[in-house]
Amino acid sequence: MHTQTPETRDKLTPTDALQLLKAGNGRFRAGERADRNLLQHVTETAGGQWPFAVVLSCVDSRTSTELIFDQGIGDVFNARIAGNFLNDDILGSMEFACHVAGAKLIVVLGHSDCGAIKGACDNVELGHLTGMLKKIQPAIEAVPTPSEPSERTSSNEGFVDAVARENARRSVAGIAKRSDVLRTMLESGSIDIVGGMYDIKTGKVEFF
Repeated sequence: MHTQTPETRDKLTPTDALQLLKAGNGRFRAGERADRNLLQHVTETAGGQWPFAVVLSCVDSRTSTELIFDQGIGDVFNARIAGNFLNDDILGSMEFACHVAGAKLIVVLGHSDCGAIKGACDNVELGHLTGMLKKIQPAIEAVPTPSEPSERTSSNEGFVDAVARENARRSVAGIAKRSDVLRTMLESGSIDIVGGMYDIKTGKVEFF
């Protein structure tokens, strides 16, 4: 399988781009891989890149975008930060990926058992991590309180995953709210913005 070219990428719709990721995750879960020569991809992309999607995901070592979506070199832009939350630099990177470089799809990908979410739930304080985790607090506050307030901690797997999902949803909503460039592209239909959750136990990505 060859990497994307300007012609093949530009023919894709946002829906097509999402289907490519869904199909890739299906291959990943089935233990299959598309037939790719990655060194050939290096040669093919030496003169330029034409990724069809940009994925904002966590730095967690289990959530490598190219692996879980079975994509090759030059297929997707990656933005990774613990807790997959938005900041101005990531928004600027997304504006470049879509408006300048032509990506058709933005995905905000949370995942189960997220360490950043756990740390935020437990109010962990450690150097620069303290301020970073505070950015996840709005998602924590938005998730209904379980039957016992003490269950709003990292020990409650269901609560942690609910916060991770809410955090991804808020990031999705925040992209169009905070970026005039991306909102205009979304309204024109030239891009789509979706959220997703990756299950570290099954390898499945659920889009929403």
